[in-house]
Amino acid sequence: MGVVVPTDDVLVDGLRTGDEETFACLLNGWSGSMLRLARSFVSTTASAEEVVQDTWLAVFEGIERFEGRSTLRTWVYRILVNIARKRAVREQRTVPWTSLAPDHGPTMDPQRFRGADDRYPGGWRAFPERWPTTETEVLAHEVRATVAAAIDGLPIRQQVVLTLRDIDGHDAEDVCDLLEISMANQRVLLHRARATVRGRLEHYFAGAGS
Repeated sequence: MGVVVPTDDVLVDGLRTGDEETFACLLNGWSGSMLRLARSFVSTTASAEEVVQDTWLAVFEGIERFEGRSTLRTWVYRILVNIARKRAVREQRTVPWTSLAPDHGPTMDPQRFRGADDRYPGGWRAFPERWPTTETEVLAHEVRATVAAAIDGLPIRQQVVLTLRDIDGHDAEDVCDLLEISMANQRVLLHRARATVRGRLEHYFAGAGS
């Protein structure tokens, strides 16, 4: 049974009244992805942790000004991005997301697809094997650990986009707004991140099957 997430109204009321349970819920639920996001701007993990701490302080001090024009999480993440950018300037780490050289390499091995002269160009030479269902708790735990390790091994920008989109549930426009990147850049980062994680899972299941 899934965890019931309180609505924004409940969360905002809890923050405004200083409810410890509300704070613990948000801290446990959001701080991991907030740390990843902060780390993409600043030079060290310790610095990113300080950004997250400063963000929560700013949230508590400014929660009365929250007007609900966006979701609470988006509002919090925008505060974090602003704090992280200011800290990055102080650290002289000012390389923006959009200045990175594009990666034009293939996401997956081209040999897995049919050639241009084939009857079905671009199609799979052989469809990927169907993955087993994670019916047992042991297998489910191993799969979650494999996914977590794959995400942790991604380049930081891919980590951030994948986390914001697939774990935190932000839509594409929201992510582009938060990170100040183009829709095309967001799609490339997300596609490559998903392909890498899927590749790790394919490797895991191939080993489990053998």
